[in-house]
Amino acid sequence: MEFALFYPYLHQILKPTFPACLWSGSSGKRVVALTFDDGPHPRHTQPLLDLLDDHQISASFFLLGQCVDHAPEVARAIYQRGHWMGLHGYTHRSFPMLTNAEIRTSLEKTQEAIARACHLDLSFVQQAICDVRPPNGLFTPPQLQRLDQWGFRPVMWSVVPEDWVRPGIEVVVGRVMSQVCDGSLIVLHDGYCGGEDVRAIAARIIPLLKAQGYEFVTIDELWQNHPTHGPRQSSAASISTPLDAR
Repeated sequence: MEFALFYPYLHQILKPTFPACLWSGSSGKRVVALTFDDGPHPRHTQPLLDLLDDHQISASFFLLGQCVDHAPEVARAIYQRGHWMGLHGYTHRSFPMLTNAEIRTSLEKTQEAIARACHLDLSFVQQAICDVRPPNGLFTPPQLQRLDQWGFRPVMWSVVPEDWVRPGIEVVVGRVMSQVCDGSLIVLHDGYCGGEDVRAIAARIIPLLKAQGYEFVTIDELWQNHPTHGPRQSSAASISTPLDAR
């Protein structure tokens, strides 16, 4: 059963209920954020990166640590091309199924994997790469409190076209374009589920969004006007330039 039609209504309920999460940007700015979950993938991510280069767009990638370890050169390409990087856990396990200690270990292992893959100092990664999108979008209120205590920023979504079930490229494009608005935070997938279509989907929606006057921003830029979290002082500028390379 597909739930794509329910996500816009779910967003309207959850956004005010959990205001500490980033659900979207300002409604007064003609911007959108393209985000990609579940990568990096050894085949699907690189063509997507090439497309983003062609359009000179910076996107945001929420990485699985296990996939970073399996395709470190692709994770390094994401970083070197100036895209924003976030954490999606080491494996794709829903947070409510984990203890607090397991969640923290999962996130820290992902930071360690990124540091290895991108040839970065771990202390830099721990400071700069702290945005977390919970797998499957699931969490409990106490877990949000823990994330804040540990120095992580929770990131959710406003446009979820359910591309991971592969309903068809045109279906996904139609869902995105019917739901997008100022400040939308769009979720697509470049991993094993949905990644087969991700480049083709992005190739269709990017020109359509540009034609409607949208500019593309990263997750960090959407945080700028968030009421409870501001920008990370050292992350946005640093992560867009390969620093501390060994």
